[in-house]
Amino acid sequence: MTEFPRRLLAGFALGAILVAGTPAFAAFPSAPDGPAPTVAPVLRQVTPGVVNIAVQGRVRVNNPLLADPFFRQFFNLPNGPVERRTQASGSGVIVDAEKGYVLTNNHVVENADVIDVTLRDRRTIRARLVGRDPQTDIAVLQIKADNLVAVPMGDSDKSEVGDFVLAIGNPFGLGQTVTSGIISALGRSGLGIEGFEDFIQTDAAINPGNSGGALVDLKGRLIGINTAILAPAGGNVGVGFAVPINMAKSIMEQLLRYGSVEHGRIGVSGQDMTAEIARGLGTGRIDGGVVTAIEPGSPADQAGVKTGDVIVAVDHEPVRNWMSVVNRIALARVDQDVTLTVDRRGSVQDLHVTVAPAATRPRQARGSEDYQ
Repeated sequence: MTEFPRRLLAGFALGAILVAGTPAFAAFPSAPDGPAPTVAPVLRQVTPGVVNIAVQGRVRVNNPLLADPFFRQFFNLPNGPVERRTQASGSGVIVDAEKGYVLTNNHVVENADVIDVTLRDRRTIRARLVGRDPQTDIAVLQIKADNLVAVPMGDSDKSEVGDFVLAIGNPFGLGQTVTSGIISALGRSGLGIEGFEDFIQTDAAINPGNSGGALVDLKGRLIGINTAILAPAGGNVGVGFAVPINMAKSIMEQLLRYGSVEHGRIGVSGQDMTAEIARGLGTGRIDGGVVTAIEPGSPADQAGVKTGDVIVAVDHEPVRNWMSVVNRIALARVDQDVTLTVDRRGSVQDLHVTVAPAATRPRQARGSEDYQ
């Protein structure tokens, strides 16, 4: 049976819970007379910066019967759309204690009328939605309170497979909970969860309600915002996904500065590099993305990008695959100049491209690859 990725729902029904721990630190034996290995000192610093989020909102009821005038009259329903009240919960991370900024997931707050944030010290504060970006599933809240504690941001580009991590959140509404594991993979994409995917995959237990919580390294640095799970049975099976903090930080900066995120494009389509393509192009590279088509008159066309070019870096930051290229360009602000480092049959050169609005992107036929 094919397994489909499922987004962590912010709301849930509380039922029987099976808890499975990951012995991430069993590999570190303690001395016979010494202290047992522990991450408690790290958690004492980090957990005050991870919050629980409760939302109340409205969603439209989509029922074909409601479009029948006789049905509406019989049940004395008012004209217009029918809505129902919702309640849900999730998690968030304080990233700026002075200004009270909190990172969370868009799907936690997208239908919210009221957002309440509960701190580690049990204070509950009404939050303001600063902005949100459905394409990356990132939202920014703001709270006003004294003595807030922020979780320091790390550099997710420096994360490696095998790094130990801790996931902190509010699973099943139980309250703040910590699980441990390792980074299982980097750059996960093609899951169909978000518009722009470059997930950190981890086996640290993540469950419904963990959405928007923190993924931190053993130095207490925030490297990801927990977002989704692969859950064929509806619960944790050791395959969770987090938005890298570098991506979340970029989205937050745009939301704070402009109030919205305008994803860009340069007018190219492409695919991942393979050993066969590398041999055909006369290069030994297997990382990066190969350009397969260029939109005539697009910024990429004007900058001199050619079919067959292998994009190996964007703004001098190496890219792993084609989705990495797409994500980096999409996170650039419209009218911003970006530098593409391309390998053209063994000759490496930099090309300067001005990002165009994604809103002008032409629709492609079903099954064809869209220009980025």
